[in-house]
Amino acid sequence: MEGRSPGGCVEIPAALQVTGQSAMLLLPGTGFSLVAGFWSILDVVFLSALFLHLIGDCSSHRVGLCSVFQDLIRYGKTKLRARPAWLRWFDLPKRWFWHFYFLSVIWNGALLGLLVRSSLLGVRLPQWMQLLLNFFHKDSNQKISDGELSTLMALSLLWLHSLRRLLECLYVSVFSGGVIHLAQYCLGIGYYLLLGITVLDHAELDYKKVTVPGLVLQLRWYHIFGCLLYIWASMHQNRCHMILAGLRKDKSGKVVTMQHVMPSGDWFDSVSCPHYFAELLIYISVAFLFGLTHLTWWLQVLFVLFNQSLAAILCHEFYLQKFDSYPTNRKAFIPFVF
Repeated sequence: MEGRSPGGCVEIPAALQVTGQSAMLLLPGTGFSLVAGFWSILDVVFLSALFLHLIGDCSSHRVGLCSVFQDLIRYGKTKLRARPAWLRWFDLPKRWFWHFYFLSVIWNGALLGLLVRSSLLGVRLPQWMQLLLNFFHKDSNQKISDGELSTLMALSLLWLHSLRRLLECLYVSVFSGGVIHLAQYCLGIGYYLLLGITVLDHAELDYKKVTVPGLVLQLRWYHIFGCLLYIWASMHQNRCHMILAGLRKDKSGKVVTMQHVMPSGDWFDSVSCPHYFAELLIYISVAFLFGLTHLTWWLQVLFVLFNQSLAAILCHEFYLQKFDSYPTNRKAFIPFVF
């Protein structure tokens, strides 16, 4: 039965099954949480969009479902110039990307702060957060105890990633008049709202106080590897964003053009969109923090793969059409693959 603590917090019912040195939290249901279902649907949608674009490009069609499809998958420089006027009603400035990262810094930073208080100080999570997490994770049975370090590290690195991207959007990137679709904007907002919630789909929120030495004892090789991969990918992504911004600035840092110039240097010598590839590596690095066992997180990684693949292919096609001397050895997204 569901109990209530003196502080008014709701106790989440669970049954523990101990195997070896670890314990698996088993909850009633199918084992497939709501947040996992959400990412599964998005995976199918974006994989289908990628497949449809590859098997038959309908970018020359200006009416009907084809024009709507093209408008939904393209943004920024890849937006088609010849499109129905009514589709422009849904245009929003691409520079509003910073909204996503600002939201993530605030929301996922709050989740991280509450989790730190819960794990290190033994303070129970607020009732609203318990209810929220139970709503999204009520059918999940993949929660594993003794994973406080993995969860704290994952939320911390994702928060740092959002903070860096926010600062890059505000102080590094040079946005032209590019636009995004309203649906893409809404998707971005929802994405970052569910980012931390997805991480917590793995956590056993039993309010057990953990000491710092206890966290150190949880350290494994995959935590170290994940952090190193995260740092490596983040450094390259930042360098690629600096390169892209530098194409529109003079040596003094003053913006002198809004034209698209062929990028080169760093990973740009191998792929057209290395910053997208680095984004994928960052999310894979978080998967390593959980020892590659966080199934829901892998569904999110698949979303990043399909989403960034589609964006990279569209960008690659743009470069091939714009620059006659574009290097033929460059792939679109993943070096030596595609």
